[in-house]
Amino acid sequence: MYSFTVNGQPVTCEKDKKLMNFLRDDLRLTGTKDGCDQGSCGACTVLINGKASKSCLFTLSKVQGKEVTTIEGITERQKDVFAYAFAKTGAVQCGYCIPGFLTSAIALLNKKPEATEEEIRKGVRGNICRCTGYVKIVEAIQIAAKMLREDTPIPQEPENAKLGDDFKRIDAVEKTLGTGQYVDDVVVPGMVHASAIRSAYPRARLLKIDATEALAHPDCEAVFTAADVPGNNKIGHLEFISDWDVMIPVGEVTRYVGDAVALVVSATKESLQEIKDLVKIEYEELTPLLSWEEALAEDAPKIHEKGNILSHEHLNTGDVDAVLAKSAHVVTQHYSVPINEHAFMEPECAIGMPDDDGVFLYTASQGIYDEQREVARMLGLPLEKVNVESKLVGGGFGGKEDMSVQHHAGLAAYLLQKPVKVLLSREESLKVHPKRHGMEMDFTTGCDEEGNLTAMKAVIYSDTGAYASLGGPVLQRACTHAAGPYKYQAIDVEGTAVYTNNPPCGAFRGFGVSQTAFATEGNLNLLAEKVGLSQWEIRYKNAVEAGDNLPNGQIVSRNVALKESLLAVKDVYEQAPYAGVSCFFKNSGIGVGLEDVGRSIISVEDGKIHIRSSAAEIGQGIGTVLLQVACETLDVDASMIVVEPPNTRRTPDAGTTTASRQSLFTGEATRRAAQKLRYELDMGRSMDDLEGQEFSGEFSAVTDGLNSDKKNPVSHAGYGYASQVAVLQEDGKVEKFVAAYDVGQVVNPRAAQGQIEGGVAMGMGYALTEKFPMENGYVTARYATLGLLDATKVPPIETMFVQARGIKDGLAYGIKGVGELATIPTAPAIAGAYFAYDGKFRPTLPIEDTPYQKKKKK
Repeated sequence: MYSFTVNGQPVTCEKDKKLMNFLRDDLRLTGTKDGCDQGSCGACTVLINGKASKSCLFTLSKVQGKEVTTIEGITERQKDVFAYAFAKTGAVQCGYCIPGFLTSAIALLNKKPEATEEEIRKGVRGNICRCTGYVKIVEAIQIAAKMLREDTPIPQEPENAKLGDDFKRIDAVEKTLGTGQYVDDVVVPGMVHASAIRSAYPRARLLKIDATEALAHPDCEAVFTAADVPGNNKIGHLEFISDWDVMIPVGEVTRYVGDAVALVVSATKESLQEIKDLVKIEYEELTPLLSWEEALAEDAPKIHEKGNILSHEHLNTGDVDAVLAKSAHVVTQHYSVPINEHAFMEPECAIGMPDDDGVFLYTASQGIYDEQREVARMLGLPLEKVNVESKLVGGGFGGKEDMSVQHHAGLAAYLLQKPVKVLLSREESLKVHPKRHGMEMDFTTGCDEEGNLTAMKAVIYSDTGAYASLGGPVLQRACTHAAGPYKYQAIDVEGTAVYTNNPPCGAFRGFGVSQTAFATEGNLNLLAEKVGLSQWEIRYKNAVEAGDNLPNGQIVSRNVALKESLLAVKDVYEQAPYAGVSCFFKNSGIGVGLEDVGRSIISVEDGKIHIRSSAAEIGQGIGTVLLQVACETLDVDASMIVVEPPNTRRTPDAGTTTASRQSLFTGEATRRAAQKLRYELDMGRSMDDLEGQEFSGEFSAVTDGLNSDKKNPVSHAGYGYASQVAVLQEDGKVEKFVAAYDVGQVVNPRAAQGQIEGGVAMGMGYALTEKFPMENGYVTARYATLGLLDATKVPPIETMFVQARGIKDGLAYGIKGVGELATIPTAPAIAGAYFAYDGKFRPTLPIEDTPYQKKKKK
């Protein structure tokens, strides 16, 4: 028997289990989050005798007789102050890490009420955030510290929610205090637990599954295999490429170590692994294909029936070879960028429940209608028999677009007619979900004697891993953006996405552009050196303006301020002894001729205005964006508006949260719906008169396919533009970043800053420290070894906004996306800074020979 106190109350437990599990499962104190279960992320931080401690590292025997305080047990004064400070500063995005930060901050401030910024950063360095870049978290702790020291009352401030106002996020308080529900916080009566058995090899033939011993276990509910799938055993984010097995059938070949071969269901979470270990599986191990070169070899076995090439793209305008031959300066360089992990804070989780003759799911993804479609197809059910509701989503960055646990939860719930929770461990998450594509790239770029760009040629090979995921569209975007936002006479870009037996690669913030931008910008720096221009000068000379043609032929709209962003960072670049500059662009919307629709319903219910849209909130703040769009259109107070969570029964299909599209597409749809309500109100009808009425809005962009015959095709509905400068210290460490962004009409400046700060920090990790270790197709990475940056390693980040004039009358008031663009220029800017620092060109990520790499022992 173990006895101690939790939040001032005595508790006992007979089993010596992990403190984190006891708090969450036994006491239902779910403000303590399970992020990694390895002591690496800090999401589970609690106070043990007043000291910040990671509860996943403590068993109950270690806290015998001690006092444990969770986020739920801090004082009401602390709750009020921290809720105010974190909302005020915009320190909350996905929110999954925030209770852990708050708890660490309390431990620090109890010892050092006047902690400096440096001390705060050190005090929370055991906590990882992937969203914010730490800037606003530190600012929030500083505000809270001052309020607690001086016993300041909570300010009563006006809550303006028009466009351009720093309105507090609608979900800030519940995320800060840990009261909001993520999927794993939910318990459904009668719920059982399921987990997949993963392939023992990257590539092997599955010979036999014997579940006899497992089924004899008293807790075992079922062991399902591919033979139990009632509908289609193939899923896939893109309807026209469904190549991912729900489970590998006996007799077939596995494609990577994350493949599910069986699904085990247990009455308890604790006995799941024990039952899984009882399932006997026989394989014939086969040699895996671990690079695009191996996969394209003549004698290579086919990973998929169609072969080992997922997609091929070729964009060509003009005679590139002829133009390059006449160019005064030409540079050719090979670039190599690695597979990269999202490391979102919340591991994947879903709950499936029987629902009449269908299923209902609680999920945390980037698109509930994608889940509905894929689960319905797997179960052989009509769409209306599968319904999905999103709980809070603890980060995504593209990594939660594909099925990971949702289909397995739905399958087990449907077959057993019981509620089933499927939760990935962090180890499983690292194995299973798609990553950022590793790419090998050869870029050739030419210019004239004055540094005016003439032509560029690129050949790109993308390792798309075991399954299609979004590898095809990622390759497209890598190709369509490969030349950057610059003016050329001709371009030629050829890309190939190749299947391998590595983990699948798919959507990741930047969507292929992060990779090719690194190459494009590197070649510009080489050309600048040849011509005698600075990095800044060659970019400003060639940057597109309104009326110019983008490399893909699209005419640049008047909603562009790329040169203005370069001018905004000019002085910082020129005054720093060692600095690199990068500017780039990113599309808003799926584009390239594909269907792309935003939808919203505004309804009047119980005297309130409800905004109903399926647009997924993954930390970027789309719910707050839609509220501010509605307030701008309707001229009403924010207190009148309710933003509903995505639910297939209540909210219309607004498409996936991807491609930096939701603020523009669903923002415009919400504006149109709100205009209809505004018309009725302007005609003299009251809210009582309109009770129960619904007003629908929809926006669909018309774009042209790749290699359109049009002279000036419209590839995308819009683009955002940005410039970044990375400044180095004398010792070679990054001193600061300065970023200027053209995101059109800024909806919420503080929130937009937070997106940029988080994107810069993520880009810095991509550039300098992050790795995804694998050996022979086996994932050896752990959360602790990914190279994620903590608060002590991210330098100051200064952000500013620029925009073209007169844009507010455009689509969605001129709003453009920022989520992906936030991270794209960072790695090139850092590489440029090191080139300026020591003259050494670094064409590989993470960048080599910097103070951020551990010195190799001789």
